[in-house]
Amino acid sequence: MTVGVSEARIGPGEARTGWGNLFSSRYWLLVLPAFAFFFVFFVIPVVLLFAIAFNPSVAGVVRFTPSLSLENFERFFGSSLYYGAALRSVVLACVVSFFTLLLGYPLAYFVAKTKSPRRNTFYMILILVSMQLDIVIRMYGLMVLLGDNGLINATLIRYKLIATPLPLMYNSFGVIVGLVQLSLPFMILSLIGIIQGINPSLEEAARSLGASRWSTFWNITFPLTLPGVLAGSLLSFAIAISSYVVPALMGGWRVVVMPIHLYQQISEMGYWQFGAAIAVVLFLISFVAVYAYHRFTENTIGGLV
Repeated sequence: MTVGVSEARIGPGEARTGWGNLFSSRYWLLVLPAFAFFFVFFVIPVVLLFAIAFNPSVAGVVRFTPSLSLENFERFFGSSLYYGAALRSVVLACVVSFFTLLLGYPLAYFVAKTKSPRRNTFYMILILVSMQLDIVIRMYGLMVLLGDNGLINATLIRYKLIATPLPLMYNSFGVIVGLVQLSLPFMILSLIGIIQGINPSLEEAARSLGASRWSTFWNITFPLTLPGVLAGSLLSFAIAISSYVVPALMGGWRVVVMPIHLYQQISEMGYWQFGAAIAVVLFLISFVAVYAYHRFTENTIGGLV
């Protein structure tokens, strides 16, 4: 009877759902400006850049031409210089994601478990301030710390602990340190909200049943924080694999990754077509990573986070 009364009150054409309800309510007008901006200044440039990747390489030519070719991709995969850089980029991104999680999880756990609102706010401000500082300034600060004449090497040499400076920069170690420092705040912010959302009664119940602190953490807390772990790891991977400034400054152009090849081909040599092919390969690697992330979350926590 209740269903019949409810249906009787709905007039013809009033029961709209899904897209029909969206357009009838005119809420889509709120989305239109952002969608138009995104389409004009992101979708169109990226599509055009990907399109010219299938044109023969001609220096200084940017426009798309009907003559299609796979020579840029053949050149990329035919030279160890380029596909080696792709492999190096993936390895560095995976290593950076691992160390970012290793360093970020304890700090996020500490901030999330801080009960004092004043101290919690202070810690959050410190994390956010680190994100506001320009990346170039942050990297030059690391160079002051890790350089051959930097604070670490100068101190060790002064106290005669080492005879020659340690190779802390212009190698993979320096690049990893710079990328971890860059992506660490994103990992921490991804984890804090998840950890704070865990019901304390679950941990208390495990402790009351005789579980140790470590057993409670690995069997209760950590599995519940997997959404934040996976989201933070994906962000760290994306930041690391697409970074140009950090490998250029901390690697001293000796650790050549895909963004450096992309910059050189387009800005220095003017070969937009080959640079676009490198961009396509970089995009496909990132897409595969996101897809693998999606499949893994489906199997572990039931879907994307």
